[in-house]
Amino acid sequence: MKYVATDKAAAAIGPYSQGVVSGDMFYSSGQIPLTPAGDIAGDTIGEQAHQVFANLKAVLAEAGSSLDNVIKTTVFIKDMNDFAALNEIYASYFGDHKPARSTVEVARLPKDVKVEIEVIAKVK
Repeated sequence: MKYVATDKAAAAIGPYSQGVVSGDMFYSSGQIPLTPAGDIAGDTIGEQAHQVFANLKAVLAEAGSSLDNVIKTTVFIKDMNDFAALNEIYASYFGDHKPARSTVEVARLPKDVKVEIEVIAKVK
């Protein structure tokens, strides 16, 4: 098992890693819209979702993978009214690749952000 850590994504804000590689699989921790400097990226679902994907791409790259190898995502969203806007941004990152996905509205997320996404991916 290998713990994944990169300074190109926000550092873990608790006692966990950004992700773990086990065999040929990568499991990310939930990525929230924190910049590598630790600042929340904007106030809108759009700004925050783009930062989440930047973080996901960085931890996937560090693990030896990419969005093209994602098998499953879990999306936590603070307000289901933002679902359509989030879906549009989500689709722009995955294109024709359609990983399995769960989306759950939650009462609260760390740092009171609007979205958190975790992924499971194959390692190249």
